[in-house]
Amino acid sequence: MIKFQLVSLGGVKFDEDVYEVILPTLDGQIGVMPGHMPLISAATHGAISVRRKSTDRDDMMEYFAISGGVIEVANNTLRVLVDEADHAEEINEAEAQKAMERAQQMKREAKDQVSLEHAQTLIDRSTVRLQVAGLKRRRTRG
Repeated sequence: MIKFQLVSLGGVKFDEDVYEVILPTLDGQIGVMPGHMPLISAATHGAISVRRKSTDRDDMMEYFAISGGVIEVANNTLRVLVDEADHAEEINEAEAQKAMERAQQMKREAKDQVSLEHAQTLIDRSTVRLQVAGLKRRRTRG
């Protein structure tokens, strides 16, 4: 088992022993399992997938939407520090879709680079939240 700690500005989102964690990095997705080599990396906007036990099927995985941050692996401990992290169960898909529409409208109406970048950040966040909500929906249907 590996100790997985997910910490956001709002506090600890997850702190338990798990079998596998799949994370989004600048170089693509990585999987962290027991015995992983030491690593420090940047996390990007994306979904974190957590397999609690080696016998858990893919449809039993838990998901978190993150906004990027820092990943550290050492001594069978994985720490992920992010600004925001939302568990799939916390995401309301209809609200996330409305947020996406508002962000796209902001992008269309942006008058300067700062406004454009802010709108794109909101679009990226909404995209990940919708992706994770979709993963949750597929999991609960299975």
